[in-house]
Amino acid sequence: MPVVTIRGQLGSGAPEIGRLLAQHIGGDYVDREVIAEVAARAKMFEHEVETKEQPPATLAGRILEAFKGIGIAPGDSEVWLPTWEAPLGDARYLEALTSVIRDLAKSPSIVIRGRGSQFILKDQPGAFHVLVVAPMETRLSRVMEASNLDEDGAKKGISRFDGSRREFISRYFFADLEDPVHYDLVVNTRGISFEGAARLILDSLSI
Repeated sequence: MPVVTIRGQLGSGAPEIGRLLAQHIGGDYVDREVIAEVAARAKMFEHEVETKEQPPATLAGRILEAFKGIGIAPGDSEVWLPTWEAPLGDARYLEALTSVIRDLAKSPSIVIRGRGSQFILKDQPGAFHVLVVAPMETRLSRVMEASNLDEDGAKKGISRFDGSRREFISRYFFADLEDPVHYDLVVNTRGISFEGAARLILDSLSI
């Protein structure tokens, strides 16, 4: 079964499509925020609680195990920072992130969103990389509706989101985030439903 990375512009539908795809392949969906949230929660856990509440068999437990595997303790706050706040040039942060993504990619079936996973797993056999895009007017409409924002607020939100992701990829992976050569499939959701997009990706997988 497949390992899929998916990323997309704000308002393109990438998170929704990723979740739907994970359901279709019977696998986990790992959002970039999931890794940060698990790590932030881990700072509060005693070892015994971690063992009981985050067993390695669970998705959260596997993330924690991956961090521990390179000697990073749950209280090491610098590796828990969101990508846009992570210290630039921090080799330890990138090592932790790479370890987590590669460990998760050992799963039989998984969809991983963001966090540079398309670059970390670019040479992994069988990994399939998807970019989701949409025209600005479509993205604005979706963001305005989903976040109850006016057009100006939605534009600012899109600009911040896209800018931070491009900066992260440029500084850590020295690449252009939206260059299509980094992806096996680019999906434009202007005229296709999220379910339709998920099925299009599914049809493109060699499973």
